[in-house]
Amino acid sequence: MADLRVSKYHAAVVSLLDKIARTQGGSLERAAQAVFQSLRADGVLHVFGSGHSHAVAEEAYHRAGGLVPVDAIQEAFLTPLTRPELSGQLERMSGLAKLILEGHDLRAGEALLVISNSGINAVPVEVALEGKQRGLTVIALTSLNHSHTAPTRQPDGKRLFEIADIVLDTCGEPGDAAIAYDGFAGKVAPTSLLAGSYLVNSLVCRVVELHLERGLIPPVYLSANLPGGDEHNRALEAKYRGRIRGL
Repeated sequence: MADLRVSKYHAAVVSLLDKIARTQGGSLERAAQAVFQSLRADGVLHVFGSGHSHAVAEEAYHRAGGLVPVDAIQEAFLTPLTRPELSGQLERMSGLAKLILEGHDLRAGEALLVISNSGINAVPVEVALEGKQRGLTVIALTSLNHSHTAPTRQPDGKRLFEIADIVLDTCGEPGDAAIAYDGFAGKVAPTSLLAGSYLVNSLVCRVVELHLERGLIPPVYLSANLPGGDEHNRALEAKYRGRIRGL
């Protein structure tokens, strides 16, 4: 068995996370402040991701150690849970975003985190546009390297990072896969899921810190598999029932 300490992917991931830590601090702070101010005013953090980015959005939703007031804007037909040849085409379809958001209670002053590694497909771009039009602070979690090298599929020529108020860069390579091998033309081992989860949880940590710095108790889930977890979580969820789909 290969020693993971010297694997190419291990080195790539360590380098990537170090780059994110060195370059994204300012954006992360602005994003955390936007989320904190919204939650302090009894708002909700809305998160959206399509394709494999749906997994990053789910990292923020209904998670032990995560924030309670998080509304996941998720549709299975936009993820690989639906046949990829279908979901991949739907993700590129202009006009779907407005229909999707009609099922969610988005309010001016709240924060909307839109996750798309490429930042070029119509649905995530138009979710961000809709969020801006409704007065939300739009936070993009995306790969600027990819977005700058690929043409957008949004009819008006928009890319996610161009719309967002705040951009969290996953610092990944165009195409996402990070590891090349001699004698093989392609690359393997994508980094967007790992980088996205790192940024999402870094954001959660900073939002919690902002609560604590002001003597406030952050609304955080306990594990339902620990004693008292269910009771703790139900009490917090009661405040947001009707605002978060699924509660």
